[in-house]
Amino acid sequence: MSDSMKWKPEFRNRYECREAELRSLYEQLYPGQKEGFAYLIQRMYQNYVERPVPLRKIDRKREKDPGWYKGNDILGMMMYTDAFAGTLQGVKEKLDYVKSCGVNYLHMMPLLESPKGRDDGGYAVADFRKVKPELGTIEDLKELTFLCHEQGISCCLDFVMNHTSEDHAWAKAARAGDPQARSRYFFYDNWDIPNRYEETTPQVFPTTAPGNFTWLPDCNQVVMTTFYPYQWDLNYANCMVFNDMVDNMLFLTNCGIDVIRLDAVPYIWKELGTKSRNLPQVHTLVRMMRLVSEIVCPGVLLLGEVVMEPAKVLPYFGSVDKPECHMLYNVTTMASTWNTIATKDVSLLRRQMDQVCALPKEYVFLNYLRCHDDIGWGLDYDWLKQFGIEEVPHKKYLNDVLTGRGYDSDARGELYNDDPRLGDARLCGTTASLCGLETALYENNPDKVKRAVACDLMLHAYLLIQSGIPVLYSGDEVGQLNDYSYKENPDKCADSRYLHRGKFQWEKLKKTDKNYRVSMEIFHTLRKMEEIREQHPVFNGKADVWTFDTGYSHVLGIGRYLDGEEIRAYFNFSEYELDEVWMPMDEGRKYTDLLSGMTMEAAGNHLSGYGCRWFYRKYNH
Repeated sequence: MSDSMKWKPEFRNRYECREAELRSLYEQLYPGQKEGFAYLIQRMYQNYVERPVPLRKIDRKREKDPGWYKGNDILGMMMYTDAFAGTLQGVKEKLDYVKSCGVNYLHMMPLLESPKGRDDGGYAVADFRKVKPELGTIEDLKELTFLCHEQGISCCLDFVMNHTSEDHAWAKAARAGDPQARSRYFFYDNWDIPNRYEETTPQVFPTTAPGNFTWLPDCNQVVMTTFYPYQWDLNYANCMVFNDMVDNMLFLTNCGIDVIRLDAVPYIWKELGTKSRNLPQVHTLVRMMRLVSEIVCPGVLLLGEVVMEPAKVLPYFGSVDKPECHMLYNVTTMASTWNTIATKDVSLLRRQMDQVCALPKEYVFLNYLRCHDDIGWGLDYDWLKQFGIEEVPHKKYLNDVLTGRGYDSDARGELYNDDPRLGDARLCGTTASLCGLETALYENNPDKVKRAVACDLMLHAYLLIQSGIPVLYSGDEVGQLNDYSYKENPDKCADSRYLHRGKFQWEKLKKTDKNYRVSMEIFHTLRKMEEIREQHPVFNGKADVWTFDTGYSHVLGIGRYLDGEEIRAYFNFSEYELDEVWMPMDEGRKYTDLLSGMTMEAAGNHLSGYGCRWFYRKYNH
């Protein structure tokens, strides 16, 4: 009797539907590796057998409703466990607060075991099956995800698949000379081949971690380290690397993780003579991971982290008949949004949105104003050139405005990875501080506070009207400011991204805090907007979405339509107050502004500085 005849029917049925493609793709990458393929299937089945019953029930429910994550009722939040609540147990105790924010998608930033002082925020994983001791244990993680599921919250976790820490068991064995372990990485006796790679492979961090290789004097070897010297790149040309990493991924899904965030996925296949980015083999690997998850845990989603221009991002959705990632980050829109805040000109943002709106509705993006990372100015400079805008001086202008260095700006950000030679610095800071709230509160200036809060809320209103899943960065819901304490920490002071990775300021929720009213104004107004979004089907991913000309260079217009419901939204990206603004809608028709509750005609409406309107109308058929 073959092994497959012993399988449980559910697994066998899922596998048989996908076996031919999975086997074919595996053979493409790993010719003749029949034993490797058999081992992969064996591990898949074992993970299926070990999958907890409650998670199997979730799988079956989501199999019947594969678009469960595409509605207008999903609201995400990303957080660092230690910054938010100290430990996983602390997050468990704070779930009531998470629920009060309306959040039902929780992204806990990297929390697997990593070496202190060499973990790059948790992205140098030493053990994919252990939690950092200071955060808790794997059992704590399982308890937290179980409780989240009970309360209708899905959990997302980073899966760092490009590399391991040099402290990982494989890396330690490789360092000690184990040839099988070395075959899992890129080891070389001298610099001949590494130097050839360097001829075509770009550097990720040219100032803080130059080069793509590191010399290991203790074993006289060169190893590939694309990101940092303590992060050793995995060699996915070795089938056992793929097999074991898939096994690690399935282990995490069995811990209750609903969304696997594929970190730095474009980098996972290296090839001499290329840029070692976005190679065809990458898509083969991701497609196989999608098939594996559909067989073992079909309730789990793959989220691709592709921090590149749109043309290189979109292929990671795959095709309609052969999909890869379920969701991708809307990276370019974040950068274009802050470009619009700095320039007060919506043209580039509108162009960006038009490109996204033209994509198939099956494509789901995660939208956000800020995240754990810096803001990189990967804008469409080829298009901007027609307006006389050159890349290097424009980046300097954006950074000067958003760090408050000039142009009468109240924004307070800091530069990251500043390279004066290339003029390619990136930007850090929380949403509130970049909107000017930090300056306004420091100066105790009521007018500036009002303006900064309006800017902050306008941006969140704009975030919520986009198609896809809106994700809050923990603390933004209460207007959290920059945390400069990182400068005093020797392990963090060289990385300005910790400016917006500070501890959650729980004091903002106490009436005794001097800025309590400001925090609560942001919190409650944001909750109101989120509830409106959830109540109206026109915010669903199935809606038609478009932009339109408002007649003002600093006012963005966005339309949505679905099944007789229409919204025409207006966002003022400047402090200029506009009286009697002509809203180019159907003349004479009445619209209700969902944000204020006021019913008004299409013309002659006031739009305050950094103001916004969600004009709503339901057609009678």
